[in-house]
Amino acid sequence: MIECILFDLDGTIVNTNELIIGSFMHALKENNLPSLTREQIIPHMGTTLHQQLSAFSGLEDTSVLEKSYRSYNYAHHDELIGSFPRVNETMEELSRRGIRMGIVTTKIRPTTLKALEMFDLLKYMETIVTVTDVTQPKPHPEPVLTAIRNLDVDPQHTLMVGDSIVDIQSAKAAGVPVAAVAWSLKGEETLRKYEPDYIIHDMTDLYEIVRQGTKES
Repeated sequence: MIECILFDLDGTIVNTNELIIGSFMHALKENNLPSLTREQIIPHMGTTLHQQLSAFSGLEDTSVLEKSYRSYNYAHHDELIGSFPRVNETMEELSRRGIRMGIVTTKIRPTTLKALEMFDLLKYMETIVTVTDVTQPKPHPEPVLTAIRNLDVDPQHTLMVGDSIVDIQSAKAAGVPVAAVAWSLKGEETLRKYEPDYIIHDMTDLYEIVRQGTKES
């Protein structure tokens, strides 16, 4: 039985996709680096900001790029992010059923809290593990294991829900079942290659996973 659900944030329960892509494009342009298309950016989304900017620029020191990224991201945060269908009603129902919940993200804490508060999701989260709370970010198991330790729950009775390859890899490495969301910009076909335990097409699909605790057919 699933007793706890850990959620990735970006692209999973909050639609920050356009904000993130726009922030990357701005950071590259402001620092006179070659521009990238959406298709070039999307495969890297989900890893840390440093890892993504290093991949896009070829630079090891990405501090200047990170400053540009965060400046644009903060300035345009509220106008460029949105909600995904039925997230809030699902959280409310899961909470009613006694499911404990938390966040495991590669974002920094201030923007994580800002997004959760904006969509009234913070109240459901008993733990929030951000990139600054761990030594090894996703795809390493440490972020998922940290959340599990914070909640004192059984990994086998915990579910990780995410939209990226690193979410699947981190959960599997931590011994935690994982559900990939079909609305990921990565595409369902790409995520299936990494063999998540479940693919969900609507957030309310979690009800059945929690009820049955068995893999999809």
